[in-house]
Order: sequence, then C-alpha cells, then structure tokens
Amino acid sequence: MGFNCGIVGLPNVGKSTLFNALTATAQAQAANYPFCTIEPNVGRVAVPDPRLALLAAIGKSAKIVPTVLEFVDIAGLVRGASKGEGLGNQFLGNIREVDAIIHVLRCFEDPDVVHVEGAIDPVRDAATVDTELMLADLDSLEKRVPGLQKRARGGDKDSAAQLALIEPLTAALAAGRPARAAVPPGQAEAVRRLGLLTAKPVLYVCNVEEDAAATGNAHSADVAAHAAAERAPAVVVSAAIEAEVAQLPEGERGDFLAGLGLADSGLDRVIRAGHDLLGLITYFTVGPKETRAWTIPRGTRAPQAAGVIHGDFERGFIACETIAYADYLAGNGEAGAREAGRLRVEGRDYVVADGDVLLFRFNV
Repeated sequence: MGFNCGIVGLPNVGKSTLFNALTATAQAQAANYPFCTIEPNVGRVAVPDPRLALLAAIGKSAKIVPTVLEFVDIAGLVRGASKGEGLGNQFLGNIREVDAIIHVLRCFEDPDVVHVEGAIDPVRDAATVDTELMLADLDSLEKRVPGLQKRARGGDKDSAAQLALIEPLTAALAAGRPARAAVPPGQAEAVRRLGLLTAKPVLYVCNVEEDAAATGNAHSADVAAHAAAERAPAVVVSAAIEAEVAQLPEGERGDFLAGLGLADSGLDRVIRAGHDLLGLITYFTVGPKETRAWTIPRGTRAPQAAGVIHGDFERGFIACETIAYADYLAGNGEAGAREAGRLRVEGRDYVVADGDVLLFRFNV
C-alpha cells in the first residue's frame, strides 16, 4: 500500500514549486500567476527510510526497493471555485480518490510574488479553501438525495441506509463543518466510499522563506494553532530550499541541509507526518535479490500484510517468520537472530509491527 495525497491551496502559495521539488521533476509549471497548473500532475517519489540500507547490507541484497509516495497536484483554488470561479473546481475530481490532502499555505512575505487575496494570512487562506471543499462536498451529496429518496420509498434498504449516512454529513457541511467531523460511529469506511474531500485527513504544510525553514515564523505559528484546534498536523517547509535540495547529488544533501540548521529535508517531514496521519507502518522483506519496504495500515494482521505482496500469499497463508528490526541488526541477520532466539513464527492473528522483517510461508 502506498501513500497517496492531493496537494491543494490557493494560487501562488508554492504548491507547484513544492510538487516539483518533492518529485524532483519539472512536471508542474511554477509561475507567478494564478492557474498556471492547468492539468493535474501526478508524481511518485521513493519514501526515504534509512533502515533499508542497513538491512540490505546485512542481507547482501542486490538492490533496494523502497515504498512509494504519490502526489497529485491540481490548479490553485480561489474563492468561489465551487461555483465555477477560476479553474480549480474542475480539478477537484482528481483528488477525490486520494488518501489524504496536503494543504499548502503561504507563510512567506515576498513583494515579487502576488497574493490573490492581497495580503498574507494563511489561516484566512485555509478557511477559504476549506469552504470551497465543503461547498463542493455539499453539492455532491445534495445531488444524490432525490434519487436515493425515490428508491428508498420503493423499499430499497440500501438507499435508506445511504440517506441515513448522508443526513448528518449534509447537516455538518451546511453548518460550515467538514464531513470528517460528523462521521457516524462505525461508518468510516462507508463515508470514505462517498469520496468526500472534507472527509479526508488533512496535513497543513507551511511554506516559509529560507531563513525560517528551521524555526518557522509568526505565520506558521498561526497555522500550527489553527491545525491544533482541528486536531490536524502541520509541517514547516521551505519550497525554495526543497527545490535546491532536489538538484543536489544525494551525497551532498545532508551537508547542505545541516548548513541551514536542518536535520532532514521537508520531504522527510511530510512523509513522517503523512504516515502518522494515516496510521501507516512499514515492514520489510530481505533476501539476496532485494530488500524491499512494504507499507500497510497500523493494526494489519499477518495474512493481509502478506496480501500486499501478492494475493496468493494471503489466500495460502500458513505462518510468517518474524524478526523485529532491532533484533535483525543485533543478530547481523536472520541466522544470528535465530540463534539468539529472536526469530518468532507467528500465525494468522499476529498484528504486524513497524520495522518487522518478515518471511511468509504459504501454500496455494
């Protein structure tokens, strides 16, 4: 399972610059005018995980295969987008299938980069985009109601259940609250299938000037307070720095970041926050051909974790040999972990832990 997220925000907040930097491509045009992104851009980037190299060295693997993070960048939204203003509304469908939304907010001052609202106020900007997303969701739900009501009157129980599910969501949206604030107990998966934008978890990304990349600034502090009130995470990055880092050879990036007082890149921070947001963990498979990372939701049991590799692994699951990451390193591999009694054979009820090194036994 990968991590798939849609990037939203007003025009000129640094969305496309960040997208280009994160994917190290020039797929999205970054320019100082609204609506410069006129086609959705999808970029895939490897998720950095320092554990992979250590495992591969011990396993003498021929190659390393990280898990992949996917970004979908759309045109900047503007006030009134849900009613057809600008170009943003026509792209909302491109992010209805993503797992989470990355909301980029401009937290830097620059007289050479225009702001569509005339002044820098990221909390106001967040409210503007949130309102447009809520209006789009409300419109989507209201269009479904007449057909569902007609079928429900005819005795269709599924339609009646859908109406019962939609009712609290519609009420919340009409009151200016996101759909995620009104999900009925036990109905999270049913709501997810509705494809509502405001039902998705949100990660706020504060795009600051280079000098504030390590510490943030007053604008990013305002966003942090706003995010905390919504129980959402917020990350500070400098899209300008990320663009520079993306152009450097891998071996020079650490020194460059250290010189700026940064322990890691903005990409690393976005990924960590995204994994926490979605409750994702990583397990590993290690062998002479490859060391590979696999991403699964926290709480996944062994057969379902095996199914991420191949459906046959899940259908024919027998057991899995399991070594915790720290034990694999301490034993210098499978043989040492086995000798130390740190290799376990787990069955169908085992809940996979982050960092587990797994070997599945199956029969089909």
